[in-house]
Amino acid sequence: MRLINILAVMLTVLSLSACGSKFKTYNGPEVTHVVINKGDRRMFLLHHEDVLKQYRVDLGFAPAGHKRIKGDGRTPEGLYRVDRRNPNSDFHLSIGIDYPNAKDRAYARSVGKSPGGDIFIHGRPNGKKRGLGPDWTAGCISVKDRHIEDIYAMVRNGTPVTINP
Repeated sequence: MRLINILAVMLTVLSLSACGSKFKTYNGPEVTHVVINKGDRRMFLLHHEDVLKQYRVDLGFAPAGHKRIKGDGRTPEGLYRVDRRNPNSDFHLSIGIDYPNAKDRAYARSVGKSPGGDIFIHGRPNGKKRGLGPDWTAGCISVKDRHIEDIYAMVRNGTPVTINP
């Protein structure tokens, strides 16, 4: 009987410790495409043509138009892919997209500038939950922390990301 009580206590402690974790699991349909519509500030996680989830997003501090150079505050437009994950991000969690692509680099080179980089879909800055206002990033796509936890669990590396104007 004592062994059963010990096991019950251990199971309770383990289940409670998982409650606060930012790392969720997902066992639903595969996310085959992420679509971000900058104009209406929405992100859609799709399984083929079916919308699995949608979220409100914030963008770069100068969101109109395609990102061209480092520091312009724009969020890229076009077709990219998820290419990395950062569980230790300064922004709760983050998943990277493969901006700049060859076309982005060629344009920036033609004007003698850097295209920038490190474009992520991420949560809020660690330790800061309010007061950022709309479109506050340097060019990334930001969502609420609880939403990036879902996105991080659902979206895999290699998933296409289309960012529309």
